[in-house]
Amino acid sequence: MKLTLGFSPCPNDTFIFDAMVNGKIDTMGITFDYVMEDVETLNIWAEQGKLDITKLSYHTFLHTVNKYALLHSGSALGVGVGPLLVAKQPLDLAQIDTYKIAIPGFNTTANLLLSLAFPQAKNKTEIIFNEIEMAVLKGNFDAGLIIHEGRFTYEKKGLTKLIDLGDWWEQ
Repeated sequence: MKLTLGFSPCPNDTFIFDAMVNGKIDTMGITFDYVMEDVETLNIWAEQGKLDITKLSYHTFLHTVNKYALLHSGSALGVGVGPLLVAKQPLDLAQIDTYKIAIPGFNTTANLLLSLAFPQAKNKTEIIFNEIEMAVLKGNFDAGLIIHEGRFTYEKKGLTKLIDLGDWWEQ
């Protein structure tokens, strides 16, 4: 049996699927057509039911529960590793409705958390997750919602944290 399997190029995903992709485990006769795409593309495809198995955001899972089952492993949702809203300099979050914000996708869990914390933040633009920091540094956006390894490297690039939305959710 051959199945389609989609995941993103983020380090978590490439680590999770390394053994399958590189033939290090016995898949018991099941073969896969691997597709690497940005998380938001995978979210959109999940809503369309395009792939047999896919990485998707928890936000999208809530809309696709009739098409996909959540597996017991492989989740990247954890304590202390949530999305961060960053900027070149401190900004007043009471004025977030005036800021232009880069997000990794409207269907991402990161955007869901931003929308819950700041429902008035409406001026959002989707860009690929690994391009958000540079877009903020170039001044294309007032703030950016970063995920994955960006949460560990943003300070070295000259960005400042406005809020840790993972901490906000956990509290």
